[in-house]
Amino acid sequence: MSDVIQLLPDSVANQIAAGEVIQRPASVIKELVENSIDAGATQVKIFLRDAGKTLIQVVDDGCGMSDTDARLAFERHATSKIRQASDLFELHTMGFRGEALPSIAAVAQIDLFTMKHDATLGTHLELAASKFVSQVPEACAPGSNLSVKNLFFNFPARRKFLKKDAVELSHILHEFERLALVNPGVEFELWHNDVTLHQLLPGSLRMRISGLFGRAIDKQLIPVETETPLVKISGFISLPEHARKRNALQYFFVNGRNMVHPYFRKAVLSCYEQLISSDHQPNFFINFEVEPQTIDVNIHPTKSEIKFENEQAIWQILSAAVREALGKFNASPALDFSDDAPEIPVFNPDAGAAPELNIDVDYNPFAPTKRSSEAHTEDGGASVQTAAPSRLNSGYSGSSRKSSLDNWEKLYADFKSATAPETGVPGADTAAPTPESFLTDETDLPASIEASALNAIPGMDISWQNVGGVLQLANRFLVTAGVNSLIVIDRHRAHVKVLYERFLKETEQSVGKSQQVMFGQVVELTPEQRAVLDSVNDEVRALGYEFSLEKADGEGMFQCEISGVPAILGNADPAQSLLKIIDDAASETGNSRESIHRRLALSLAQSAAIRANEVQLPAEAERLLADLFSLPDPTYSPEGSTIICQIPLSEIARRF
Repeated sequence: MSDVIQLLPDSVANQIAAGEVIQRPASVIKELVENSIDAGATQVKIFLRDAGKTLIQVVDDGCGMSDTDARLAFERHATSKIRQASDLFELHTMGFRGEALPSIAAVAQIDLFTMKHDATLGTHLELAASKFVSQVPEACAPGSNLSVKNLFFNFPARRKFLKKDAVELSHILHEFERLALVNPGVEFELWHNDVTLHQLLPGSLRMRISGLFGRAIDKQLIPVETETPLVKISGFISLPEHARKRNALQYFFVNGRNMVHPYFRKAVLSCYEQLISSDHQPNFFINFEVEPQTIDVNIHPTKSEIKFENEQAIWQILSAAVREALGKFNASPALDFSDDAPEIPVFNPDAGAAPELNIDVDYNPFAPTKRSSEAHTEDGGASVQTAAPSRLNSGYSGSSRKSSLDNWEKLYADFKSATAPETGVPGADTAAPTPESFLTDETDLPASIEASALNAIPGMDISWQNVGGVLQLANRFLVTAGVNSLIVIDRHRAHVKVLYERFLKETEQSVGKSQQVMFGQVVELTPEQRAVLDSVNDEVRALGYEFSLEKADGEGMFQCEISGVPAILGNADPAQSLLKIIDDAASETGNSRESIHRRLALSLAQSAAIRANEVQLPAEAERLLADLFSLPDPTYSPEGSTIICQIPLSEIARRF
């Protein structure tokens, strides 16, 4: 029997490795930019066509390569970063595996121009699907200029599963932010289809954060700084009031490398537990500096997962540093010099002394006193007259208070006579009701119950509101009677369900009606958010949104002015509803038209639905129930949550 184990060719091995290293255009940019940083580049320019599917070009002013190094760099496990296994514990570079360039060359066409700074002539190298095409000497600028063309051209199935250009561009922008944040001293430019998306000058980390996410974020940051023998921690965290409900900016760096670390993330979030609500998260940009031999980056091909030797100790140091930063901020609140502050008079030494207080030292509030005279009024009532000296010049009369207490029964005379039954005896007490008086012949609950009767039950301190045949509980639930059951409905989920079905029908038919706003509302979008909005532009406008986009002067942000909103949106905030649609579209994996319609309809429904503690008129509540029960499936919300809960009469009887 012949041998069956064979050594795979390098071209096949590179294609297998490419499946782990190169997942989408953003992965290519990560590997190429990290190579530029390792080459000592101070300026990196990135040019894209069709979100990287057609072209990804990275130009840097790094050290460049000789013609021999340029050819050898595309061989598997060829690297200049390490020489022996022990070098893995002394890493000061981003790359070290020698897999990135061979993996990229296995799934694309490569065009490389490179020259060393001390050379007079560079080299031009061409490859396609790991196959050598040509290499010739050519004059070029010092550094490297590498173009990746037609990504996945030899893998049609892989290329087919790439998302829309706007979605892929969103991933590229997110990866670009991570690279730009970890290298604030490097100048970056990002171009897409001849349009400048980012142009960042070298500077501090704080300047880089403002350059990427807008100047407004600068006022939201608190510096974090601590240094111990184990780790040096520096960076910024956000003020508690600027925590985000979705898409928080959360970045960790270690020794100039991006990392994802859920354990350290939990340490930061735990410091905000008593400061923000559970559905909000803070922004943070935190850098760790440790000895290279105390971390292991050789865990995953993307090198984003890192293992720390002193993980638990660093967790405690990080938690203490964040709490200290938050404590310093809270300990020094800003002074408010508003115009409404009370005026403090200037001290005048020539002014007279303070007025003398007349204090009756013999006054005893518990001593019996003579009742004040009473003068009968025309209607038979009594009028209390008091004439007691003032105490402490405050206008308080002890005898007046005593007289009022002595005549307290007269205050309730009218109340008793009005509430007493017709017995002929004014103010007669009523007998306590018997349990039998609450029983009826009906098996269901009554259609109308007085709120005062419900609140009179001991322990029943929940707010009820009578809404015709429906009870509104705590401005959150609707309670009504069913056949031998009590029906409780989550008002918000019910409204989301009704609006979702309505919006879904409108988006599919593209008949969304728009309502013009009196004053255009402007919302700032990051380049990533703008790219996502472009991907769902037609669907969003079909809902009834009308907006225009302009790039903010001197910043990488975009200004979106909303001039029209869907007529069905109601009182919901147009800016927040549009941002929610963008956030949901960015996190959604489905890319079909039906998936986009459902995503947009759900986002808009969640934004426009009634909230907890929001007052609802009786007619609105009845209309909501009518719309809900007219749906084919009113039991569950679009996310799968329960809308209706039925409590059988037998369960109610069992509790009694």
